[in-house]
Amino acid sequence: MLTSTKVMLQMAQEGDYAVGAFNVYNMEGVLAVVAAAEQEFAPAILQLHPASLRHGGKPLFEMCLAAARSSFIPMSVHLDHSASDEDIRLALDAGLTSIMADGSTMAYDANVAFTGGVSALVHTKDGTVEAELGRLSGTEDDLTVPENLSKFTDPDQAADFVKRTGIDALAVCIGNVHGTYRSEPSLDFSRLQAIEASVDVPLVLHGASGLSEETIGRSIAFGVRKFNVNTEVRQAYMSSLSDSLGQTPQPDLTSVMGSAIEAMTAVVALKIQLFGSTNKG
Repeated sequence: MLTSTKVMLQMAQEGDYAVGAFNVYNMEGVLAVVAAAEQEFAPAILQLHPASLRHGGKPLFEMCLAAARSSFIPMSVHLDHSASDEDIRLALDAGLTSIMADGSTMAYDANVAFTGGVSALVHTKDGTVEAELGRLSGTEDDLTVPENLSKFTDPDQAADFVKRTGIDALAVCIGNVHGTYRSEPSLDFSRLQAIEASVDVPLVLHGASGLSEETIGRSIAFGVRKFNVNTEVRQAYMSSLSDSLGQTPQPDLTSVMGSAIEAMTAVVALKIQLFGSTNKG
């Protein structure tokens, strides 16, 4: 059933667990997330990066919304990392009302102004707005942010940011990165604890691929209610395609797609279990 992201995060806050947001690019990805969520009886978020929006456009939005509506468990559809007014309005026009307003590349006051404007617009649709304070390093799709340009979230500034923008969820930068971790992740939990104490909205952690069970558990204990997962699901998809093509030069297309769905479903299901959202649907 199509459900408000805000409601899902509030339920996670009350239940002390987190919801997985899984980036999807095509029908196979959508089917995998739905299959895993239904298998685990867990709420989940179908998440669209601007790169997948450019690839699939409005039909991809509509497919995700249709899949969420058809599922027997709570699901939402979320536009990730959007700094484009055009993309945001396209999403809203398509019926998608969960938006990440990404002003993380802007100066602070410009970020506040941009994010506050998106919040005002989306809230007229009774929607949900996530925003990022600080900036993550790493690579996601066609966007790379060098380590020297990353910036951690300041707890005091976070309180001001949430108050002035009216956002519903805050994505934090505490040592997490987009893409693959080059070494063992080391998150600043003291900072995360201070951020949780300074704001009254659920927290979001991007770059959840590669985080250990212990790290995920500690993050949830300090207020993280949404984890973004992309890299590991994509890797499962690409590995499955490679295996299928390696087995025979002309494999059956439906078998290739079926194997890819199974591979991604397994990854998503494992993440759902780690986030503590199994049987919360």
